[in-house]
Amino acid sequence: MKAKNLLDMLWRSVASFPNKPALMWKSGGSYQSLTYYDVWEEVRQVAAGLAGLGIGKNDKVAILSENNPKWTIFDFAICSLGAVSVPIYPTLSPEQTAYILRNADCRMVAVQSEAQLEKVLRGEADISHIVLMHSDGTVCESEKILPYLKLVRSGADHPFPDWERRWKEIDRDQLATIIHTSGTTGQPKGVMLTHGNFLSNMEGVQFWCLEARHDDVLLSYLPLSHVFERMAGQFMPLSVGATIAYAESIHKIEENLQEVKPTVMTSVPLLLEKVYAKVQQQMAMSAPFRRKVFDWAVQVGLKRYDYYLQTPVDKLIFDELPPKLRWQWKLADRLVYRKVNAKFGGRLRGMISGGAALDPVIARFFWAVDLPVLEGYGLTESSPVISINPIARAKIGTVGKPLPNLEVRIAEDGEILVRGPNVMKGYYKKGKETGSGQSEEWLYTGDVGELDHDGYLRVVERKKRMLILSTGKNVAPQPVELALNQSAFIAQSALVGHGRKYVVALVVPDFPSLIGWMEQKGVAPTPPAELVQDREVQALLRDEIKRVTQSFAPFERPKKAVLFTKEWSAEAGELTPTLKVRINEIEKIYKESIEWAYADHHPGGNETMKNGAVACVVI
Repeated sequence: MKAKNLLDMLWRSVASFPNKPALMWKSGGSYQSLTYYDVWEEVRQVAAGLAGLGIGKNDKVAILSENNPKWTIFDFAICSLGAVSVPIYPTLSPEQTAYILRNADCRMVAVQSEAQLEKVLRGEADISHIVLMHSDGTVCESEKILPYLKLVRSGADHPFPDWERRWKEIDRDQLATIIHTSGTTGQPKGVMLTHGNFLSNMEGVQFWCLEARHDDVLLSYLPLSHVFERMAGQFMPLSVGATIAYAESIHKIEENLQEVKPTVMTSVPLLLEKVYAKVQQQMAMSAPFRRKVFDWAVQVGLKRYDYYLQTPVDKLIFDELPPKLRWQWKLADRLVYRKVNAKFGGRLRGMISGGAALDPVIARFFWAVDLPVLEGYGLTESSPVISINPIARAKIGTVGKPLPNLEVRIAEDGEILVRGPNVMKGYYKKGKETGSGQSEEWLYTGDVGELDHDGYLRVVERKKRMLILSTGKNVAPQPVELALNQSAFIAQSALVGHGRKYVVALVVPDFPSLIGWMEQKGVAPTPPAELVQDREVQALLRDEIKRVTQSFAPFERPKKAVLFTKEWSAEAGELTPTLKVRINEIEKIYKESIEWAYADHHPGGNETMKNGAVACVVI
């Protein structure tokens, strides 16, 4: 029987695996854990503490924190009362934080630290209580501010007698959360998602994509404030009794991978791009024989992928690979694949990639080295998964097939439309309209896409991001940007040119790779600003841009590239919290640099610009 609500879902895992580790976190130099029984008891106590502070059905409670066990415990405790959680990215400014608190009518907020507490206080939102998860002792407790441990003790000393009946009465239509969109093109809107929205999405994903199992271990590093990690990295594993280990930070992922040794990971393309670029750089610097063995192993892996793609599923299940390919693959596994897998802990059986498009070249590489990457597609408004590649037949270059419990169709103008039980209840205080509008039945995604003859979905571009040149040509920036990011010498890129004669690439070089390249040539490391002005470096980047974009039509290839000296970040407003480029903000922040690039007075280099851009290279 299907779970009635998210608490019912969690309780089933608690009943089946009470003594199994549910949540793990790094403390004192090693990972600690809470069992499913421990988690359930703490959820019960926090819920009682919240009820004691007056939180009840449909009240809004914000969570302002990085990933940690208390985030998850608060989430379930809030839901158990029929209340509504409002996640807030910890990287947001006090003004942005205050906007969400006010927009969602939050009565209370749980904050991770004194720094996050200060944001709330500076924003002057009308909040009755603030719970401080971790304290360094510098904040005095007050009637409004109380430490997490006091909330837990209060709940333990004064249990909520009606708690079990309360959560058992919650049905699928009950609002569970209001998630504000990351605002790549405008002011965030509060997406209302119900218990049923999440549950139906999990039911559609399970078995369709990669079967979630109770013996799985996940390393969670994407923000729980984002719907992708919330569903795939929190609710999904807890629904089957799996273990979630929280990464210390994005900078500690390599270390945490070795400690946790995950079996499944959710990821965004940026991490995969960095791993791919690093491996390619290492191979470029290797001895010729080692490089030859590596290239041979990759080709064997690609043959295996092509065989898997073309062979009927029943034959794949019951028959082995052809004899020659089988022994080649086993040899390549010993020589190459295991070493790449070891970088992820050695136990990965699959990675789920979402949040942005993944370059097909990079996807093929990971499949070739026996690290399947299953790319999917979705929106906050759809809880989030709309389509995903099934493990039994993943087609690279697509975002998979629509989930079996929803429908997808393509409108006359190419926009992707979806309807099903995972589609949001609407926008808080704003109804159901999206950028293109929403009918009674269909959610208009704002993305342009197409379904192939096998029913696989391919996303072309955001409708609003299509660049229409003054020549009348249309350019989809995403494929070009993916190609640029494929280079080991390019860390980030964005394509601009709407209303212009040609497109220009905004490029953040991969400085560690450039420094390594210069050192090979016997040149001592120099600061980024000097490095980018070096004529040889500019020539290298010019050649790289030409190489990776040569398959595109002439009007799609950038004619110039503006080079920057620092990586774009969420803190500076250039990226969303899920590391997608906020193109509107990029174009505002670097307007002067873009105008400079389109001017015709420079031959291509060494004129210093503002905003971190230091050179413009003519391609």
